Amino acid sequence: MQQVPRALGLDFGTTNSVAALAAGGESQLVEFVGDQATGAVFRSALCFWHDEAVKGGMAHEAGPWAIAEYMEYPEDSRFLQSFKSVAASPIFETANVFEKRFRFEELGQMFLQRMIGRAGGMLDAGPNGRPQRIVVGRPVEYAGSRPDEALARKRYDAMFAGFGTEVHYVYEPLGAAFSYASRIDQAATILVADFGGGTSDFSLVRVEAPGAARRCVPLGSTGIGLAGDRFDYRILDNLVLPMLGKGGSYQSFGKTLEIPRSYFADFADWSRLALMRNRRTMDELARLQKAADEPVAIGRMMTVIEKELGYPLYDAVGALKRALSEQESATFRFSGGGLEIEQAVSRADFEGWIAPDIARIEATVDKALAKADVTPDSIDRVFLTGGSSLIPAIRDIFRRRFGDDRLATGGELTSIAHGLALIGEEANLAEWAA
Repeated sequence: MQQVPRALGLDFGTTNSVAALAAGGESQLVEFVGDQATGAVFRSALCFWHDEAVKGGMAHEAGPWAIAEYMEYPEDSRFLQSFKSVAASPIFETANVFEKRFRFEELGQMFLQRMIGRAGGMLDAGPNGRPQRIVVGRPVEYAGSRPDEALARKRYDAMFAGFGTEVHYVYEPLGAAFSYASRIDQAATILVADFGGGTSDFSLVRVEAPGAARRCVPLGSTGIGLAGDRFDYRILDNLVLPMLGKGGSYQSFGKTLEIPRSYFADFADWSRLALMRNRRTMDELARLQKAADEPVAIGRMMTVIEKELGYPLYDAVGALKRALSEQESATFRFSGGGLEIEQAVSRADFEGWIAPDIARIEATVDKALAKADVTPDSIDRVFLTGGSSLIPAIRDIFRRRFGDDRLATGGELTSIAHGLALIGEEANLAEWAA
């Protein structure tokens, strides 16, 4: 980039984070550097471990470096992923990491510090690095049960304090819409559907022809707090959790009771699963194992938690989901903690598991159209973005309503950051802010 960047767009995602710098109407992705770097995509993860050489006795890393550290020393580290999903949760107060507790904003600040440090100077503060105008993407609807939007905003403000002197928040699908608008050369009404890890968000935007005084006009946005992470849990729930005791029973004072479902609910949330490895929970599970009708299954669950097998387990789930997006059947494979799973899964099986979620997403698409007061016939283009947009059942929602000829894709992981950076150069930025 020849010009000094005027704005930075940051797509702080549930699964991945991406940054872009804008100058003179063009945006450039920030590429991360180092032996674990994965281009412009920075995994939204943190890993902690004891290190007496570090002030406070605890070291941490983020992104793909966090994954590498965890994979090398899984039993001596604490791995946190998808912590964005608790941003709006009033239930979440702190994450317990060894003997310390961290608030959401503290986790976020540590994550940002490592992200800056791995960007090869592109995110350093200064005249040629990180600009003072920052545009951060936020979901239209936060993930979680009864999300508190005001609480999420407060936590975001604390997380990004000091990152820039002018921080703005824009709905994530609007960022993708702006990115897509830069690729078309005629006026159009577009629907952007952004499928992330924690939320599915939809925005409608009117795009004027190039040269217009105002190129893009937002018409309305709607979202729902479910997406890729929920689909992952559906796979886990049907293939793995029955082998960990779900649906089983235990004996208590002469009565046969169901194994508490709360333990298995924690497997749906990385922020909770990683925190299950504590004395109180493990003692509860040890007592439950003694009373369980199938103690071996509870033992498997305890081993998954104790051996920190959450990441490889979800990695196997993600591999299956991606494979089923490309082919009609695939094999789920996982080995560890006494679990040896190798099972064929058809796309039809997977689509049956996620059918309730697809129905809710479809209803939200209709809600987005109604909110913007537009009909399917008036939509010229539909831009699908986000990793879960590649799932055939998701694409079918839009094929049925709009037809294949109006669907467009591309930059599934990077389009939001591109667009947010470009929005940062807009004179009417306040009109885009959430």
